[in-house]
Amino acid sequence: MASEYDRLFVRDMPVIANGEMSNEGEAAGMVEPENLGEPFWLMHPDSVPESRINMTHVWVKETDEPAEWVKPHVHDYDEILIWTGSNPDDPHDLGAEIYMEIDGERQIITTSGSVYIPAGTVHCPLGWNRVDRPFRFSALSLAPNYSSRR
Repeated sequence: MASEYDRLFVRDMPVIANGEMSNEGEAAGMVEPENLGEPFWLMHPDSVPESRINMTHVWVKETDEPAEWVKPHVHDYDEILIWTGSNPDDPHDLGAEIYMEIDGERQIITTSGSVYIPAGTVHCPLGWNRVDRPFRFSALSLAPNYSSRR
């Protein structure tokens, strides 16, 4: 039986096409690291028209090769970046060493967590020094559509 709320569920995550994340990855002239899984939209107005946010999801797989993934950029809206380890016995352990800059200040991250980035704040590069176990990376943009500028 259909529910009036069926339209609010995303049951088949759409793949993020090349170029949809401008100023990041291949769109910024970078070669995407080989250890990235397929990127998906968890929430986007194309899937749920009432949505006033967009959220992405990608698995980052094991590698001992350091890589820079995302170039510095800025958004006109607030954003939350989320990284979650895959060890159910120790959910705090990211299983990786990633780095990220905010206004040129580098942070080293080894635990599951997130960061709030206020609108207008330059952030990234984002990358990793190593990935010992897969982890999930998500970006929650407090705007319906993704846009950025360098």
